[in-house]
Amino acid sequence: MTKKKEDAEEVLPKKEIKEEKAKEHREPVKAYFSNERVLTESSDDARELYNQSRYGNLLDDGRVQLSLIEALYLVEKKRVKVYDSRSKEIHYENLLKKSQKTEPNFWIRYCVYRDIRNRGYIIKTALKFGADFRIYDRGVKPGEDHARWVVFPVHEGSTLTWYEFAAKNRVAHSTKKRLLLGIVDSEMDVTYYECRWLRP
Repeated sequence: MTKKKEDAEEVLPKKEIKEEKAKEHREPVKAYFSNERVLTESSDDARELYNQSRYGNLLDDGRVQLSLIEALYLVEKKRVKVYDSRSKEIHYENLLKKSQKTEPNFWIRYCVYRDIRNRGYIIKTALKFGADFRIYDRGVKPGEDHARWVVFPVHEGSTLTWYEFAAKNRVAHSTKKRLLLGIVDSEMDVTYYECRWLRP
């Protein structure tokens, strides 16, 4: 294991894998693709997605509104089935294609989102902070405490100017969060670099 991989493990350690037999037999939650978003049915299982792991936003009518990234992840994990307006199932590959048409840089963002979720962290959008995502410490849910990191997904082949890098650092510093750059390589593995302001 390379030094940078070891460092990444320290920043965001992997989740201990626990089999949850009780959840394996559950039917996936039904959800519907509409206007570049995904809405679940109003059910206890749908609300549990929000209550337990903070997927999406809970609406007043009991449904959960999922982002395209959250929906794709839950489809991949077989926790949600997404249907179109004609009640035809939208499988993973088709949902990915629809998402890529809608959101720029979707696949790179998804690789980082999936990696963070697989490590056991809650990750939410951070558009109001000027970042792609915000990440909460394990065991912390949004509303209970503040996010610890803001993360910017970047493909390893892309370039970042010093000005852009400083702007990202400034966003993290001004929101009192740590900056993570999630670098996605050609094999879709993600390496994280944590950056901080230092005063001499």
